[in-house]
Amino acid sequence: MTQSDHPGPGGWIADRMHHIDASGIRRIFDLAAGLDQAVDLSIGQPHFSTPEPIRRALADAVENGHNGYSPSPGIPPLREALQQSIDSQHDHHDRRVMVTSGTSGGLVLALCCLVEPGDEVILFDPGFMMYQHLVTLAGGTAVTVDTYPSFSVDVDRVAAAITDRTKVIVYNSPGNPTGAMDAPATIDALARLAENNNIALISDEIYSRFCYDQPFHSPASTNPATLVIDGFSKSHSMTGWRLGFAHGPGEIIEQMIKLQQFTFVCAPHPVQWAGMAALDVDIAEHVDDYRRKRDRLVERLSGHFEIGGGAGAFYLFLAPPGGNGTEFVHRAIERGLLIVPGSVFSGSDSHIRVSFAVDDQTLEAGADLLIELAQQS
Repeated sequence: MTQSDHPGPGGWIADRMHHIDASGIRRIFDLAAGLDQAVDLSIGQPHFSTPEPIRRALADAVENGHNGYSPSPGIPPLREALQQSIDSQHDHHDRRVMVTSGTSGGLVLALCCLVEPGDEVILFDPGFMMYQHLVTLAGGTAVTVDTYPSFSVDVDRVAAAITDRTKVIVYNSPGNPTGAMDAPATIDALARLAENNNIALISDEIYSRFCYDQPFHSPASTNPATLVIDGFSKSHSMTGWRLGFAHGPGEIIEQMIKLQQFTFVCAPHPVQWAGMAALDVDIAEHVDDYRRKRDRLVERLSGHFEIGGGAGAFYLFLAPPGGNGTEFVHRAIERGLLIVPGSVFSGSDSHIRVSFAVDDQTLEAGADLLIELAQQS
């Protein structure tokens, strides 16, 4: 095909981009753009301010001249501190760490280093919408495994989805959009399944600090080859700072470092010094506060919605009366309430995602509107 067969700039766009949709959350914001004032339970980030020691460390780093490129794997002090912490958790002889430009950057690097055209990547439904699009970007094919109605992984379903083309499983617990957490036995079984079938297991652990009913449990504790993606965005309210890290087998990390050199180059240099300060900041009070908010929202909504998830992260996944998430969201927006339809994260449109990472006044106002809408259904 010649250049003339592609009229105008639109003809230059790669086919892969036509398989990547704009964020469904962005469409909700577009629908709500005309609202003068809204009660926002759609947000996917902490509502508390970045802790002061971290803000001060960033300012100091800028003033001290840490504004140029850093080494692609990350500044040595941060990388060494992370390595020490990771070694104390997992004690794997071949687990190496690198600093990434957010967890999203880490996922891009991981999937592009592991997935080739024709490879299949197992994802879970519902799940974070970015996974599917990044698999497409890497040239792979996403294979989804249903977790309804409990939002718990059924390892037998995963085993049934494995083919001779399965290359990667992407796992997220606590997860977005449900906040569900699997039992340690389930996580261990999934980790062994990946190991026994020579499948790369990527564990997205960005919500690992927000666990309310049981301790966090990583599949890396059972499967030493697990590639972990983590970061500071959610735990320390640093979503806009783009600071993450990845750790896993040395051979994979080295390839990710190589790719980072030619893509992101490095994580933002002064932010890495702020990350050093973040390692010493205790966020337990925020975790306790979100547990209290979770309990309050569950108390308010019980009897009005079928409530799923909420064991971790800061989301509830609700089945509204009538069973149509998008229709319920449109009615909510008409009343000035911002929530997200489950179809953004799923092949099903039976649920809505509600965030409790808000102040108490917003939480109560949002609960009032949710209950009112449910009663009108």
